[in-house]
Amino acid sequence: MKSLYVSIMIAAFPIILSSISAEGATGSEKKSKSNTFNGAKGEVKLITLDPGHFHAALVQKNNYDQVNPEVYVYAPKGKDLDEHLKRIEGYNSRAANPTTWQEKCYIGNDYLEKMLSEKRGNVVVVSGNNRIKGDYIAKSINAGLNVLADKPMVINADQFPILEETFAMAQKKGVLLYDIMTERYSVTTAIQRELSMNSAIFGALESGSIEKPAIEMTSVHYFYKNVSGNTLVRPGWFFDVKQQGEGIVDVTTHLVDLVQWECFPDQILHKSDIQILDATRWPTEFSRSEFSEVTQLADFPSYLRKDVKADKLSVFANGTIVYRIKNSVAKVTAIWDYKPVAGAGDTHYSILRGSLSDLEIIQGKEQKYDPTLYIHAKAGTDVINLEKGIKAALANLSQPGLALEKIQPDTWKVVVPEPLKIGHEAHFAQVTAKYLEYLKIGKLPEWEVPNMLVKYYTTTQALKLAHSKH
Repeated sequence: MKSLYVSIMIAAFPIILSSISAEGATGSEKKSKSNTFNGAKGEVKLITLDPGHFHAALVQKNNYDQVNPEVYVYAPKGKDLDEHLKRIEGYNSRAANPTTWQEKCYIGNDYLEKMLSEKRGNVVVVSGNNRIKGDYIAKSINAGLNVLADKPMVINADQFPILEETFAMAQKKGVLLYDIMTERYSVTTAIQRELSMNSAIFGALESGSIEKPAIEMTSVHYFYKNVSGNTLVRPGWFFDVKQQGEGIVDVTTHLVDLVQWECFPDQILHKSDIQILDATRWPTEFSRSEFSEVTQLADFPSYLRKDVKADKLSVFANGTIVYRIKNSVAKVTAIWDYKPVAGAGDTHYSILRGSLSDLEIIQGKEQKYDPTLYIHAKAGTDVINLEKGIKAALANLSQPGLALEKIQPDTWKVVVPEPLKIGHEAHFAQVTAKYLEYLKIGKLPEWEVPNMLVKYYTTTQALKLAHSKH
């Protein structure tokens, strides 16, 4: 029996899709292809599964030679799918560097079963409702498909053992499961990492304390924002922590990842390296009009009524984790506000405290909301030799054109040329390109899988502690 694929009209534009049948390669043939890549043009065939978050579309903001332009989308009918296809069509129709994606959609309540039975691609992109994401990932891996997943892959401690089993299954099946860690590709973060690895500049990472951690990172996000030039329409479920997850397990995923990636580069970490010292959660409140502005929904859905008091919606989108990783104390904080001030957007703060210097990224009004890296010499450090060392290190980095500006007797600013300052959306192409490299090699770096597990162990255990305090 042939599967039903449909042509779709959304808003005022067409997504042109061809009808296709279920004829083609057998499951065993597909399994073989899904496990072997050599970098050939179009060998990677994407499947987009139930795209509920705009990150699914950002994976396709660019074309890649290794990726076939035909993308199979399996999803239920609804606004999430409509918005996803609008974004893809926007990339296809833009004036500069338009993409050439051909979205072939299967729409129906049995979308997951249909995707698993047909296996028309070899890489599944999962970005959407986090309550069901873990199930999507596990079943895709079990079917012998590679998975590129948006964060977070799990949102509570009960889901974590399933993630461990899923990674074990991925190894058994010979497929790659990878999460999208875009923040590693921020140029200032990359420079901060490289300088922290230079003992002549940074010295050794401090042990720190709860009062003054060795590592501190804060990420501020906004519910109202622009994506690819358009005001983002967020789904109602994004405001339900049972579906999206609390802030302490969502955005902190990026921050915990950066702590591991920057301060313990290329090292295999273990759950025993982590000790949660404290965890706190608090809500962001929304009026009915604010909620409607960002969701285009006239009222709070029934599943959010539990979180509405005095006509205000409370969303536990904020959280702080204080934890010991190996011998150092780290503190990460995720904050969600409604709308940024004019000229601002999502911001990132980070400081790594070393025995010779502190490396600090600030992205505030003074920096015109441009992430800027500062180097602060510690008392007793030879500032003349330190400056020479920083200049030499910057000259040897892969980022061309970096300069150093002295702004205090013991403080310098790294000046990054404009061509290197690509935005958050562009980082998705960089992550995808890295994943394509791993597919070609046939494996992830030795430390990636154990460290992904440690990362989600940290966030989910922190949430468990935060809930135990209430």
